[in-house]
Amino acid sequence: MKINKEDIDWVWVDLDDTIWDFKTNSWEALALVYEYAGLEEAFGDVDTWRNTYQENNHRLWSLYNVGKITKEYLMVERFRKVLADAGYDNDEAIKMSAELSDVYLDKLASLKALVPGARELLDYLKSQGYKIGVISNGFYEVQHRKMVSSNIVDYFDAVVLSDDIGVNKPDKRIFDYALQKSNAEACRTLIVGDNPDTDIIGAMGAGWHAIYFNRNGEGASINLVNAIEVFNLEKIHDIL
Repeated sequence: MKINKEDIDWVWVDLDDTIWDFKTNSWEALALVYEYAGLEEAFGDVDTWRNTYQENNHRLWSLYNVGKITKEYLMVERFRKVLADAGYDNDEAIKMSAELSDVYLDKLASLKALVPGARELLDYLKSQGYKIGVISNGFYEVQHRKMVSSNIVDYFDAVVLSDDIGVNKPDKRIFDYALQKSNAEACRTLIVGDNPDTDIIGAMGAGWHAIYFNRNGEGASINLVNAIEVFNLEKIHDIL
């Protein structure tokens, strides 16, 4: 599939693990939570804690993205289950989960690592005259702090978050909302995203062009015949 640069007005980017390096920043934030809460006895070492948390968190986000659980449930359960499975009394685990969620999100939002090539991509898109938007399933207060902390907020002409309308990618309604907010046409709009199931399928279902950023070099679980696949952000300079 080929994209004509002249046919695109708006380039929307997913935030986490497309521009802002969630994997790196979350790994560091979880270490800070481990130290803050003194979790050595329950988990033995920090990597056991982080791997256990991330496996549970990934499962919950998969449910959240398709509307099967609420934001509030996710924020409690991602800590509660891990603590309870490690031997904490359930009531104590519930109480601790609220505190650890606040600590984790505060630490996470203050971290600054970007995906390699992300700032250069944003600079390039600006230099080419594209309007740039962020479209993310992340939580409002955290996502805005991430953009400020990493000094990228001024690149964006619009920000659309699932919290804005209570709908997550890949639901077509969040993409239609982005079009309404940007006063743009779907056929002249493109997304760059790392998640084929939410970013790419959702955008293509709304009539957008799509670039799948396959950061991990893994085979997609879905048919992406109508999307362009790249393995690093620098390649996008050659496409747009």
